[in-house]
Amino acid sequence: MNTIVITGPSGSGKSYLSNKLSKLLLNSILIKTDSYYRDNVLFRLLSTFLYDIYDRPLSIMKKEIKKTLRSIHNKDRIISYYKYDFKRKHSSKSKISINYIADNQFIILEGIFAHRLDLNYQKTINIVCNEEKEICYKRRIERDQSERGREIKEINKKFNKSWYLFNKNIKNYLNKYNVIHINTVDKNSYNKLVYNLKNN
Repeated sequence: MNTIVITGPSGSGKSYLSNKLSKLLLNSILIKTDSYYRDNVLFRLLSTFLYDIYDRPLSIMKKEIKKTLRSIHNKDRIISYYKYDFKRKHSSKSKISINYIADNQFIILEGIFAHRLDLNYQKTINIVCNEEKEICYKRRIERDQSERGREIKEINKKFNKSWYLFNKNIKNYLNKYNVIHINTVDKNSYNKLVYNLKNN
């Protein structure tokens, strides 16, 4: 089973690309790292003092993501799945049934932390979404206001820190592994990516 890792800074088109690919690649399994944010009492308390805590890997349940991935690779019929409500800052866990069709089925792992999960990235298809900072910022405003109930002042503060942290920590990943760079609205690069995935 092939794993596609999609990462990129906030607003770069990760979710757009992963959703598009999951519809194109039939029976692919989409895992979003955003669904695995912590919501325990201690973490909620920390988030009131550290405004950028959700832009750091300690904010996600890394072990649970890897557990979900192992279950899929083992072809377990029922797996644990998480969903995170950003407005309520609440994580919910459920069991879902997976339909496995063939060994060439894809797992799509998407998120700002997808490249920082201590996986074997030598064996994954690694994609980084690239976009200009101004465009990412506009997308972030639209998303955070409509989906997460955030004010513009909070968005500005969080976006700039998120942008800095991502670009600081992506360097090692880019230097160490084979990475495909893509602008999600560029049809040529998208078509080339799809061709490579289907003929992988």
